[in-house]
Amino acid sequence: MDQHTSYEQTKNRECDFIVQYRFFSEEEGGRKTGNPVQGYRSDFMYSGDENLKQLWMIWPEFLDNENNVILDKSIRVSTSGKAKMWILNETLFELHKDRVKMGLKGFFMEGPHKVAECEVIQIVNLSLK
Repeated sequence: MDQHTSYEQTKNRECDFIVQYRFFSEEEGGRKTGNPVQGYRSDFMYSGDENLKQLWMIWPEFLDNENNVILDKSIRVSTSGKAKMWILNETLFELHKDRVKMGLKGFFMEGPHKVAECEVIQIVNLSLK
């Protein structure tokens, strides 16, 4: 079993926010290789920013049905579920704090392609900044 070390351990802080996500099917323009495994590093795009083509390094960390971080990197994640979201560039916390709100919609991106949609369901570390 290939183990994932939680970002909370490696970054020594809590996640920034939590989303409910859904990966698009291949027919909807989603991934052709199936759902990813833990450690997947997609970019993030805010809904409404499609014309700006602005992507952010905000990575998902997928949770199991009991809201625990999935640690086995050999298991593909569910088509839909919850993920902790991590802002990689901590100098941009203020920018994201102004934008991330409950109910905010966004997308997991692979280059210019939307592969999943998501909605903010909980604000964690950003509320402390």
